[in-house]
Amino acid sequence: MFERFTRGARAAVKGAVAQAERAGADSVTEEHLLLALLEQEGGRTSFAVTALGLHDRRASLDAAFAEARRRGGLTRADTDALADIGIDIGAIVSRVEGAHGEGALAAGRTGRRWWSGHRPFTPGAKTVLENSLRVALGRGDRFIGEEHLLLALTAKPGVVADVLAEHGATYAAVPRALYGSDADGGQGHAKAG
Repeated sequence: MFERFTRGARAAVKGAVAQAERAGADSVTEEHLLLALLEQEGGRTSFAVTALGLHDRRASLDAAFAEARRRGGLTRADTDALADIGIDIGAIVSRVEGAHGEGALAAGRTGRRWWSGHRPFTPGAKTVLENSLRVALGRGDRFIGEEHLLLALTAKPGVVADVLAEHGATYAAVPRALYGSDADGGQGHAKAG
């Protein structure tokens, strides 16, 4: 599959590893993939990210991801569903942090180093990479570019897709920003998932 990745997509994957290293994370997550895409310059994805206003709201994105990590990786939908049955995640997080310190529920930050020096990709990040192939094939593309990674991130339910949607970058909005009025690319639009 990686032989189909464009230079930009490969740079995004390498950038995600660098993001994980800078964050001191044990593994590369979907969040790291998105942050690497946000740092890329000069491509279709960079233009789309700017058009969607994500560059201007980077601090807001970072805060939303920090809050999701604080909740132990629960999405807002998860939190709302639990609230509907009487479980207050905010209260639980406060009690856990009161007993164990701030960020106690944040996963993936143990500081442990892998013997190989490489950080593995989480199952969610691997799914995004796999879904980027499905997105590319659905668009009729013979390559996997960083735009396919961005579309796959918006299509995979979870914290990254939720945070992107809260910032206006939904699965419907991203193709318009990437491809303009030809958002379907003349092909049947296949949703990864």
